[in-house]
Order: sequence, then structure tokens, then C-alpha cells
Amino acid sequence: MPQRVRSALSALLIALASLLAPLGALAAWATYELGDAARYEAATARLAADPHVRNAIADAVTAGIMREVHVGPPLKAPVRAFTRDAVRSFTQTAAYRAAWTAANRAAHDTVLRAVREDGTAPVTLDVAPVTERVKERLAHDRVPFAHRIPVEHTEVVLLSSEDLDRLRKGYRVLELSAFWLPSLTLALAVAGVLVSACRRGAVFATGLGTALGGVLLGIAVAVGRHMTLTDLPPDVSRAAAAAVYDALTATLRTVTWLLVVLGVSVALTAWITGYHSHHRHPPPESPPEPPPTPVPQDQPQPQPQT
Repeated sequence: MPQRVRSALSALLIALASLLAPLGALAAWATYELGDAARYEAATARLAADPHVRNAIADAVTAGIMREVHVGPPLKAPVRAFTRDAVRSFTQTAAYRAAWTAANRAAHDTVLRAVREDGTAPVTLDVAPVTERVKERLAHDRVPFAHRIPVEHTEVVLLSSEDLDRLRKGYRVLELSAFWLPSLTLALAVAGVLVSACRRGAVFATGLGTALGGVLLGIAVAVGRHMTLTDLPPDVSRAAAAAVYDALTATLRTVTWLLVVLGVSVALTAWITGYHSHHRHPPPESPPEPPPTPVPQDQPQPQPQT
């Protein structure tokens, strides 16, 4: 194969590997991180102690209690403040952590079952068991009017029919490509190095491409965070939603930095080895031309013929 063709083919393979690297990381994260119940539960368990999430839950529960409480205007503010402090204190207990884990496990199982099966009905979650635990704890702590909290089979819509249809298609694609896409990325990178006429230069380009793929993945995570927080309803806490997004994408951000560090390390290693190799073995100099052979002076000079 001509050297020019080999160089062009190597550049194409390395470019494809660099573009597929962030997509492979995204597919693996969605399938093996969000799709795994144990990993999802571990990621969301830390949110039980997050102050922004606790404040958001305290505000929501307090608002629900105050809707059932009918007191005069002079008592409304003190009762609200006392109730919120009691609910905020409840978020530090083991009962709250158990309720939080149960709610997240139920939501995860419900959504995952919906995206893996065919159906058109919206995905809902019954929050009655969580409300029952909260009511029992608040009544035990003698929070005013806690016994009046209604415990009904309240279904919270997690995914509408339209959102479910789009999510199901995308999730199936991610599940199918979670293994093959990273494998294809690695195969393309190795092939690009082997085909290249200058393998050290190909390794250098592969390292830079990997780092660039990590940067693109980090940009995608940041853009997704911005879009998620921008589209929130006005009654949803942005700080709590940001904490949830950051907890779910923690592994993805770690992969981003790993791609950047690995790519830069590989590129730097290839450059350093090429630099030292060039200076350790300088190109051979061409030998000097021999001087012209002098003509002896004692030889008789030919006489011109007349």
C-alpha cells in the first residue's frame, strides 16, 4: 500500500475512534450505571444527606401539611415554621433514609420496566408508602396536625406517554451499543496505529484524539446539566435538581477526566520518545568529497605537433 494511502487511512481510523470514544462512554454509563439497580441505589443514597435535597423535601412536606391545616392568620406563620423545622429534623433520621431508598428503588424499577417493555400507558409511582412513614414519624414527634396528613394512593407521573416512547427508543439503542461501541472504538484506534507508516506519530494522534473525545464528553455533560436545570418547573428547587444530576453523572465525569488524562499521557509519551530517539541517533552526515588528484610536476608535458 502506498505510504500516502496508509497515512490517509490511518488518520480516518483514528478520527473515527476519537469521535466514538465519548459515545461509547455514554452508552456504557447509561446501561451499566443507570440501568443497574445496585449502582443506581448507591448513587442516589448519598443524596439523602444532601442539604439542598433535604430542604426541598422539607418544603414539599410542609406545604402538604399546611394545605390540610386551617388556622388563623396570626398562627399560620408560627405553625409553618414549627412544622418545617420538625420535618427538616426528620430528614436526619434513619426512617427518612429508609423512605428515601424505598422511593428511589421503586421509581428505578418502574422506569426501567417501562423502557424495556412495550406499552403506551404513562409511568407512575405510588407515594403512599413513603407518606405513611413520614406521617408516623411526625406523629411520634408530636408535630401539630401530623395525624391529619392524608395517606392516599397518590400516583406521581414519572414519564408521560410521549416521553416514554422517545426514551424507550433511545435506551434500546444504548443497551445494544453499550458493549460493541467501546470495543469498536478500541479496534479502530489499534488499526489506525498498525496501518500508519509512522506508528509513533499515529500513537501521538490517537492520544490527542482520546483527550479531545474526553473534552467533548465533558461539554456534553455540562450542556445536559444546563438544559435540565433550565427546563425545570418554577416550583422545583434548582439546587436539589442540580444535586441529583451531579450524583447520577458522577461516574460519567470521572470517565471524562480519565479520557483526558490518558490521552494526554499517551500523546506526551509518544512525543518524548520520538524526541529522544531523534537526538540520540542523529542522521549520518554525507562523507566529504575527495580533493582532486594533483598532477605531478616532473612528468613531461606533451608538445604540440606542428
